[in-house]
This record gives sequence, C-alpha cells and structure tokens, in this order.
Amino acid sequence: MAADPDRELVQRTRRGEAAAYGELVARYQQMVFNVCYRMLGERRDAEDLAQESFIRAFRRLDSFDTERPFGPWMRRLATNLCLNHLARKRLQQVELEEERQPLPAKGQPGPEGAQQRREQNERIRAAIAELPPHYRAVIELRHFQELSYAEIAETLDIPMSDVKSHLFRARRKLADALADE
Repeated sequence: MAADPDRELVQRTRRGEAAAYGELVARYQQMVFNVCYRMLGERRDAEDLAQESFIRAFRRLDSFDTERPFGPWMRRLATNLCLNHLARKRLQQVELEEERQPLPAKGQPGPEGAQQRREQNERIRAAIAELPPHYRAVIELRHFQELSYAEIAETLDIPMSDVKSHLFRARRKLADALADE
C-alpha cells in the first residue's frame, strides 16, 4: 500500500527538510490562493493571506494530525484567516461607511455575448462580496471549491445544519441582490 505523499512530506518537514515543505506549498498554493481571492475579492490581500496561511501552517505543523488529509486542513486554515481578516476590516470600516456616499451603479449596456457575460459575472462577484463573511465562506467552499456539505462543515467547524441554512440564506441574499438590478 502506497503511503500518502502529503503525510510523507509533512514528516520530512518535521525532520527539518525545508524542500519537503516547499513541495507542499507548490502542491496547494493555487487552491489556497483561490480560496483567499474568492473570499476577499482583492488580489493583493489574497496573496498576503495565502502566504500567511502557509507561514501559519508551517508553525503549526507539529500539531497537524498526519492521519488526516493535509489539503482540507490548509483550506480550513486559509478560510479562517480570511474570515478573521474580513471581520477586522469590517470593524475598521464601520465609521468610514457612514461618511461615504455609494457610487452609482454602471448601467451602460455593452455589446452582446462576451461583454454581457462579463458584466453578469461582475455583478455576481460584487453580490458575493457584499455577503456576510460566513455566507461568503460557504458559497466559496460549495460552488467554487466544490466541497460537499460534510466537507464544508468540517472545514468551518460548524454543524452540517448550519452549512445548509447558511447556503440557503446566502443563495437567497444573492438572488435578492441580483433581482434588484
């Protein structure tokens, strides 16, 4: 029976082989960046938090249970970092939001086809970005990472019933936001 290659890389990293951790980073960097980018919506923040995810994972590698898969552990770590970042950012912006005037929505019709799809995707991304962080997380994990409800529950450390209700409410909020346009 072949050994789990991630488990072997974790064990080698624990023994001090830096190249082994480099292999883990290379294996999961795109997935971690995608999680961060879809949750945050800003490339620079996503890059920073993806990097921070791997730094924290390295620091906590001794507590990682090698009987469990590494990928979901990394996804959970990245998701939690993003949720914490969004919560801090929201607290910092509460006072500023009262002073800001919302920008008018661009309603200029574009050419048929690709332009319409691009605009629709932008509206969807904007609507997702407006969701509360816990709803954004379940949308990201279900629709972009294609995780099962059980995997989402494990990643976010919440009951499956919460996953289902968060997804239902997030989808309803998205539908309402998109219908208003």
